[in-house]
Amino acid sequence: MSVTTPEAVLPLDEPTMTFADLGLPQDIVRKLAENGVTTPFPIQAATIPDALNGHDILGRGRTGSGKTLSFGLPLLARLAGGRTQPKRPRAVILTPTRELAMQVSDALEPYGQVLGLKLKVVCGGTSMGNQIYALERGVDILVATPGRLRDVIGRRACSLDDVQVAVLDEADQMADLGFLPEVTELLDLVPPGGQRMLFSATLENEIDTLVKRYLVDPVNHEVDAAQGAVTTMSHHVLVVKPRDKAPLTAAIAGGEGRTIVFVRTQLGADRVAGQLREAGVRADALHGGMTQGARTRTLADFKDGRASVLVATDVAARGIHVDGIDVVLNVDPAADHKDYLHRSGRTARAGRSGTVVSLALPHQRRTIFRLMEDAGVDAARHTIGRGDLFAPDVADIIGARSLTEVQAESAMGAATHAEREVARLTRELTRAKERATELVEEAERLTSRAARERGDDPAEAVTKATEARAEALERAEREAEREAIREARRAEKAARAEGARNERGGERGGFRREGHRGGGGGFRRDDRPRGGGERGGERGGFRDDRRPYGRREDGGGFRRDDRDGFRREGHRSGGGGFRRDDRPRGGSAGGERGGGFRSERPASSSSFDRRTEKPRWKRND
Repeated sequence: MSVTTPEAVLPLDEPTMTFADLGLPQDIVRKLAENGVTTPFPIQAATIPDALNGHDILGRGRTGSGKTLSFGLPLLARLAGGRTQPKRPRAVILTPTRELAMQVSDALEPYGQVLGLKLKVVCGGTSMGNQIYALERGVDILVATPGRLRDVIGRRACSLDDVQVAVLDEADQMADLGFLPEVTELLDLVPPGGQRMLFSATLENEIDTLVKRYLVDPVNHEVDAAQGAVTTMSHHVLVVKPRDKAPLTAAIAGGEGRTIVFVRTQLGADRVAGQLREAGVRADALHGGMTQGARTRTLADFKDGRASVLVATDVAARGIHVDGIDVVLNVDPAADHKDYLHRSGRTARAGRSGTVVSLALPHQRRTIFRLMEDAGVDAARHTIGRGDLFAPDVADIIGARSLTEVQAESAMGAATHAEREVARLTRELTRAKERATELVEEAERLTSRAARERGDDPAEAVTKATEARAEALERAEREAEREAIREARRAEKAARAEGARNERGGERGGFRREGHRGGGGGFRRDDRPRGGGERGGERGGFRDDRRPYGRREDGGGFRRDDRDGFRREGHRSGGGGFRRDDRPRGGSAGGERGGGFRSERPASSSSFDRRTEKPRWKRND
């Protein structure tokens, strides 16, 4: 049984369509109304009736289309009134990441409570002991990541023999993260005959294998196109020079509303978040190198508005469901079109509008434009030049009319941040001075007391201690001054090096790749001319600044220094030339490789040992 339900044919605009019409229990409908949820999303209206009837479900929809309640509400309704044995949950929901597992549990737990059902998250980064303890007391629904659930089962703390409903959420992301072997291992432990629901944005080969293996006559519901062509989402590509990337990032991220910034690496997330904070933007980093507690606090700050910008890696951002994301900013390009669509899915959720902006360096243009084509996205392309006025739509995104304004705002933000740092350090200095005064008074009091106990003059002892303290303070000030000078020189040197790298990066524009590989045209990283084409004889040019080399056939060219190629000057078969010690090289035994003397050693290889440079005599006795 396969039914495709496009969004256009769903009568969701009719006022009579409510969750009560879908057949859900009244307790759930009442709780939904209390939470302000009365009208179902398209995928919810399409999926819930079939799921309540026990059909296997294959749901396809982009991130943010409401899939959690689509499978969660009928799952709760089917388990209501049953009894769960210790260590034997009756339903399992598999998710690719910890954050998604926690958000699924948070979304379903209020409705599970009204039905008397217990949910538990089993994922990495949290205490396994607490998870095992909860399973021993009885858990109706287990929301888990595949790796941690397999570990818990391996400790005999959980059994899937009583599972009636198994849900696989974000299956395509599990495939991308390499979790499918664990998923198949877990699904094999679920007894046959139960209900299976699989939700995925795309149906690749691996996902199609799961569908054929575990789903029986599934009902197929497709609500949103997998290409992510959402009418309320606009896409832009800004081609920028390296030196302009940081100011533009701060300008876009510092706008009104919430922004998610995507980077490739954990170090990049920390670096960009630090740069944004220095520019006066409330930004936090989120990546896999953080503890689970830190990741949870960061997400909570972002959801509650204490941070307006979240700088995240792809893996850490999978499963982030935060409403009201206005801008998605790709500082680093996505690895492929699926990652790009996943990033884009953070905005324009639930019918809202959103903007996706990708920054591209000059040598990344072709890669990003090809990625947009693979994703089926029609993105507006803009080249940002120094001092140029921005197009109206770009000015709305960036919040400035020209790059000069962006740089001015960036400098002003950095100045404001520096002033705040000065104020903070001034407060710390004041407190430190007050503490130092208190310690000096205490030291003088104790010094006087110690002098009286020894029978010495207290005033003289205090004077000596004061003089010693003054000398130590003077030495410390001199050392601090020298260290400040050294630090200023290091900072100046680093700034010059960074400026030089930016200038090279902005000017070279991918010279190494422009030329055809076979012809060898183009320049290497250091703008040194690269050799010519075929290996046989057109590799003319310079290997580096010191070592020109020529064709391999005639051995022409030079070696490492000014020992001008005496070894290779002649044809290899001719054997002509001299060795590194300028001693003439000897010929072959037959005379064809003649052309000089090798040394005073015997010419016959049978009578000379090269390793010891001594004649090797045969014993003829």
